[in-house]
Amino acid sequence: MGHLDHIKATDPELFDMIRGEEQRQFDTIRLIPSENYVSLAVLEATGSILTNKYSEGYSGKRYYEGQKYVDQIEDLAIARACELFGADRANVQPYSGSPANLGVYFALLKPGETVMGMALPHGGHLTHGWDVSITGQYYRPTQYTVHPETHLLDYDALRDQAKKEQPKLIIAGATAYPRIIDFEAFASIAKEVGAYLLVDMAHIAGLVAGGAHPSPIPYADVVSTTTHKTLRGPRGGMLLMKEEVADTIDRAVFPGLQGGPHNHTTAGLAVALKEAATEDFKAYAHQIVANARALAEALKEKGFKLITDGTDNHLILIDATSRGTRGRKLAKVLNRCGIVCNMNTIPFDTRKPFDPSGIRIGTPSITSRGMKEKEMVKIAEFIDRSIDILMDKDAQKLVKAEVAEFCNDFPAPGIRLGDDE
Repeated sequence: MGHLDHIKATDPELFDMIRGEEQRQFDTIRLIPSENYVSLAVLEATGSILTNKYSEGYSGKRYYEGQKYVDQIEDLAIARACELFGADRANVQPYSGSPANLGVYFALLKPGETVMGMALPHGGHLTHGWDVSITGQYYRPTQYTVHPETHLLDYDALRDQAKKEQPKLIIAGATAYPRIIDFEAFASIAKEVGAYLLVDMAHIAGLVAGGAHPSPIPYADVVSTTTHKTLRGPRGGMLLMKEEVADTIDRAVFPGLQGGPHNHTTAGLAVALKEAATEDFKAYAHQIVANARALAEALKEKGFKLITDGTDNHLILIDATSRGTRGRKLAKVLNRCGIVCNMNTIPFDTRKPFDPSGIRIGTPSITSRGMKEKEMVKIAEFIDRSIDILMDKDAQKLVKAEVAEFCNDFPAPGIRLGDDE
């Protein structure tokens, strides 16, 4: 039987949608930095009968019976997480990265206490205290920004701000910052003002696991992450904690925020963590960075202005106005050309967030398909060509066909086109 035969028989309408998405993921150059391809093993675990089981509580302390194998699976995921990242303790139950962050807030802060995180328009995340998030409404937020000229983090300014605002929690980590973050400097600032340090490494967890990016584990009281993105696992969240705060954070996650964990996701994470401990994964993590740097250089040669003039990690932030367009327009044109990215604000952007100046691209997905530096030059050419055909939909269709042909030479992990036919 094919891998989608049961869906095809039960729900042909949904089957067509899933097959369409499968084909789209195969035929396009996927440059959204938070997206990736998971292995068939992760897909199988995520789609397993573990979705049938309720497991409120923690291993050995459940509120429901029948937990023999669920406890083993959760213990396995925890042990693999702690070994891979060198953490004292791990909580693998958060449903995603945002609930994981909220669990840290709930555990370590009282409503109204001050949190200090990176401003959303400068590369931070909603859950780092931005005003539209619960983290910015139930707590007192103060945001730090990047330097107005270099667009790099200014640690002296961060220290001055922390001394003035006296936060109870400082958050390091970003969703659109292309450079390495100095976790040791953040830890020094947090210690100086008596704050906890939370590092959100959702975007770089796979790079950290593969040794392609410095680890925040030695410096942070708690590290949060999603389990997908560069880590190449299922859609979920995880917390890596110092022993001193672990029990409090565990209680905040359950019963403070959540009910039963998603056991099928925990199993998928266990698989991904085992994969991340291999030499192949280390090579993949380093190739992500090499590809990002090669793509950045190729784009600069095409006249694109890059925020911070390059990258140290997996993502690149492009000022589309440097080529006479804007982020929203360019993202939509690229999508019609078979190149998928997202519009994004740039630091000190003068445009509105829903029509910003920039786009954000990254190399995790294309690296998972085996693309290397040579292919980055070709991708830069595709992006450059899109500027010349902003208003020409026929030309965009031709580029889309070229992109699909280009992608055909690079197998996409987890995608089995034709297996259901």
